[in-house]
Amino acid sequence: MDKRIRVVVAKPGLDGHDRGAKVLARALRDAGMEVIYTGLRQTPQSLYRTCGQEDADVLCLSSLSGAHDYLFPRVVEVFREHGVDDILILGGGIIPEEDVANLKAAGIEGIFGPGT
Repeated sequence: MDKRIRVVVAKPGLDGHDRGAKVLARALRDAGMEVIYTGLRQTPQSLYRTCGQEDADVLCLSSLSGAHDYLFPRVVEVFREHGVDDILILGGGIIPEEDVANLKAAGIEGIFGPGT
């Protein structure tokens, strides 16, 4: 039996807008993936723990508050501090095009804006 992809969908920081994250979680679930939605106001450390406990393959970060330029790289940093390099980390939300290169350089594998 094939292992289903396990995805953690997360809202790091103080961003309280989670409609897009919930839509994404449902779409991934409907596509056959196992999805864990963490809810609002997660810290980088709590996301590290959740991904470990859930044996996640992918972490999808969502930010609409403008804090992506700090929070997304910080999440990658925490994972690296713990030697975790086998979880695909993606980001989405309201992210200006000029921030994408820096986020990818920091270890975010893909950035998805509105409508993608």
